[in-house]
Amino acid sequence: MGLLDQLKDTKCRLKPTRTIITRPDGQQYVEVSDTVISLGRNGSGYVVDTSPDNKPAQITEHLFLGSQDCCDESVLQHHDIKNVLSVGIEAPVKCDDVTYKFIEMLDVPETDLSIYLKDCLDFIETALNSSSNVLVHCNAGVSRSASVVIAFLILKRQHSFQEAFDRVVTARRCIRPNDGFLKQLKSLKPFS
Repeated sequence: MGLLDQLKDTKCRLKPTRTIITRPDGQQYVEVSDTVISLGRNGSGYVVDTSPDNKPAQITEHLFLGSQDCCDESVLQHHDIKNVLSVGIEAPVKCDDVTYKFIEMLDVPETDLSIYLKDCLDFIETALNSSSNVLVHCNAGVSRSASVVIAFLILKRQHSFQEAFDRVVTARRCIRPNDGFLKQLKSLKPFS
């Protein structure tokens, strides 16, 4: 039996399979043998996680980092957080016994962090000087708020960029400052 005959024989013995293909836009197709059938659109094309991200990461004794979900009253009470720094997005809920500060900041590489850092770091430092817990949050707790906390560790606690970044990413694995923020953070030097 020649090679071509062996291939034809092997192909005849293959079992038919059904494969579902999902494109990035959510469009789904089923492929059976040589036929492709559209199943329509199913969702977003990616897995949507709707569970709240309401567990703030403790960075230092009184400094916490998280998403806007951490502004929930029960979360703040559980962690005895009395100060909330909202970066780029206001706290969705406000409690009477909590001090809030909102800093409007875009999460784009072109944003100049230095414009905002004094106000942010002063708010954090004031809370910490009174041994009061402070939460720094943005929308997802990934870029803006993480950048502010990293800058705080560099400028106010004399960490190198790598020490500050490692400390924050160890506490909150999902952080990812945008590329512009990373470049700026790497150039920061501790205050003497």
